[in-house]
Amino acid sequence: MEDAVINNETVVTTEKHDVAGINIPAGIKIAPEMGKLMDLYEESFKRFAEGEVVTGRIISVDKDHVLVDIGYKSEGQIRIHEFTDENGNITANVGDIVEVMVEWWDDDEEVVVLSKEKAAKIKVWDEIKRAYDENGIVEGVITNRVKGGFSVDIGVAAFLPGSQADLRPIRNLDEMVGKTFTFKILKYNRKRSNIVLSRRVILEEEREKARVATLQAIEEGKIIEGVVKNITEYGVFVDLGGVDGLLHITDISWGRVKHPSELFSVGDSINVKILSLDLEKERVSLGMKQLAQDPWSSASERFPVGTKVTGKVVSLTDYGAFVELEEGVEGLIHVSEMSWTRKIRHPSKMVSVGEEIEAVVLDIRPESRRISLGIKQIVPNPWDMISEKYPVGTTIEGKIKNITDFGLFIGIDEGIDGLVHISDISWTKRIKHPGELYKKGDVVQAIVLDIDKENERFSLGVKQMHLDPWDTVGQRYIVGREITGTITNITDFGVFVELEEGIEGLVHISEISKEKVKTPAEKYRVGEVITTKVMNINSDERRIGLSIKRLDTDEDQNVLSDYVNKTKSAPSDFGEILRENLQEKMAEK
Repeated sequence: MEDAVINNETVVTTEKHDVAGINIPAGIKIAPEMGKLMDLYEESFKRFAEGEVVTGRIISVDKDHVLVDIGYKSEGQIRIHEFTDENGNITANVGDIVEVMVEWWDDDEEVVVLSKEKAAKIKVWDEIKRAYDENGIVEGVITNRVKGGFSVDIGVAAFLPGSQADLRPIRNLDEMVGKTFTFKILKYNRKRSNIVLSRRVILEEEREKARVATLQAIEEGKIIEGVVKNITEYGVFVDLGGVDGLLHITDISWGRVKHPSELFSVGDSINVKILSLDLEKERVSLGMKQLAQDPWSSASERFPVGTKVTGKVVSLTDYGAFVELEEGVEGLIHVSEMSWTRKIRHPSKMVSVGEEIEAVVLDIRPESRRISLGIKQIVPNPWDMISEKYPVGTTIEGKIKNITDFGLFIGIDEGIDGLVHISDISWTKRIKHPGELYKKGDVVQAIVLDIDKENERFSLGVKQMHLDPWDTVGQRYIVGREITGTITNITDFGVFVELEEGIEGLVHISEISKEKVKTPAEKYRVGEVITTKVMNINSDERRIGLSIKRLDTDEDQNVLSDYVNKTKSAPSDFGEILRENLQEKMAEK
């Protein structure tokens, strides 16, 4: 039972009251002043246990100690450094109420040593115990990295394992240092001053709450804000609030995306649209391009056929160049549409990635998301004017740009080459390869033979610069006359004889000798000069028929004629008869 106060006087209601070792019987009245003195006297004889935390009031501050009144007969001392901040400033003020721990005391010397720091640590440990027992949280600052994790200041030093620092592995651990977080206490040992913390447990609890709320809130077609969680080459994983959704690379933009990292960074906040949702498997497909209209839906209106457009080259392939006309709309320039005159083997010869170019829309098919472009159409087709500039029969002059097995390519105009076929190089020479007569860079004259604009072919002739010697061969070689030439070729069917440069005649095997000849090689050799007789001439077919046998026959006839003429003077009738018979035989021949 407590003492009662009646008319400002304290009445001892207990059977006896011990004041400073004096027993006062119950019912004895004590004056208020006497009561206060007795309380103060009793307070001065308080006993404190070492390690006990008590509350006191600062009564003085000097350079070495702070004196604190804790109700003991003597003030307690605290070393001044416990009240000194990082900058060396004293934080103690007379009158401040502080919690301190009794380190030790000496009644004889009436000395009490206190500690504010130890009192704070005791209080921290009490909070740690309460947080652990009640599954509560504590707040702390990550002070530095240590082996396997971090050191955290929660009033006392604690350890945060790296695996418990976040939901995902942290790439840059230094970013955590100096930041304040809340933690759960996994375990602690006060005697060893060992505390293990976890931030991941809190994050998992928060994520689970968010996941439940998110799954209840999301639905297909809904636009939601999320945070980029991870980036891969095929897309972006977005945290929608405890639930991850995949934003595939094909759903990021209507335009071309080489890699999602070009557009996003981990931690970015983005708006996405729910494309599909599987609540059982918790799979969510997201889209970003669906937040805007498909540019192909109205592409035909913006890019009609024949329109001149400007775009940026975004990629090159062996068959052409892709040009971005606007975000999400690309057109293809095929290599065949890059030049009117040049044969383009690779588009890099004409354009480069990143280059801004002009083109003409050749065809558009929005349903298949294709636009065909051309850059050669920006300038007039030189083949449309070439026939006017160089009509058939015109003599032109140009350099040989290329030599092939079948002819010469001669530069005519910018990008236009004319072909002199091997058959149009010479009327008479047998040419195995044009390189026998010409080399690249030679300047030659030729006549325009034909222009095929549709197939882009320009035919030229060199031999047409001169008259065809076969046109006048009948004037130079008369049938029946003897002619000398050089054997150029021997075959099974006869001997070819060159009569002049480029003009050859054939001595058929039947016209070699009156005797039977198995092969001309038995009698003749290449390079041998022989005399023949012109039997026939066909200028159209470029043929001359020769004969050696006829020369021998003519010689026999001449011998016989001489003999007959010598016998004209004989008087006998027999000689006359013989002469007449010979004349008849000659006439038959």
